[in-house]
Amino acid sequence: MPRFAANLTYLFTEVPMLDRPDWAARCGFDGVEVLFPYDQPMADWERALNGLPVALINTPPGDWAAGDRGFAAVPGMELRFRDSFLRAAEYATRLRAARLHVMAGVAKGPQAEQCYVENLAWALDQAPELCLTLEPLNPDDMPGYFLNDYDQAARIIDDLASPRIGLQFDLWHAARLHGDAGLVWEDQRHRISHIQIAGFPGRNEPGGGGFSLPDLCDAVDADGGARWISAEYRPARGTAQGLGWLTALKSRRTLLIGG
Repeated sequence: MPRFAANLTYLFTEVPMLDRPDWAARCGFDGVEVLFPYDQPMADWERALNGLPVALINTPPGDWAAGDRGFAAVPGMELRFRDSFLRAAEYATRLRAARLHVMAGVAKGPQAEQCYVENLAWALDQAPELCLTLEPLNPDDMPGYFLNDYDQAARIIDDLASPRIGLQFDLWHAARLHGDAGLVWEDQRHRISHIQIAGFPGRNEPGGGGFSLPDLCDAVDADGGARWISAEYRPARGTAQGLGWLTALKSRRTLLIGG
């Protein structure tokens, strides 16, 4: 059955970052993900996690305030990308992260795609024990981001032809990019290795938008249940007060296992 992870960058912001894994576990999550764990030492993360699984981290974005969104597809920034990737790979390995999302950065055009593919091939060779993901991001939330289309991401993944690189399906971004997240899911399901959910159109608690979370769980289960479903949304109130969706899905999971 699917496992549910809390995105600690978005959830449990009522407490400091290193207190959030414990809150996530106590609220019923099976694991966590964190966008950028690099502000805290790895040893501090290990203590805070206390054995709680890590579903995913991102490669470092660079200077976010200055507009950096990663470097993998940015021509001329190959050395910056490689340094940042090796740092991410060290964190991912130490924290036993199931997936490492490689951020493409702000770029466009054929030269950027060539740079992206070459850097991804290098990354796969450098970290043979890690599984990587690519995530298309919508231009309203992430202006200028290179990877902004699921078909584009699919083509790159197919060209790389590695079982260790897959598609990161974010329900919110898929709906913003293509209108119908359900159709994106059906088209790309066999490439998807990590899932993130949020309510649409408000990006609050998951649910609505014509996308059935129970059906998604059934599909993940039918495919073997190995993929994480991560909650990446902005709580409308306190995080713990808005977890009815998680309680319902986990109760349903218990009933299916027992029945």
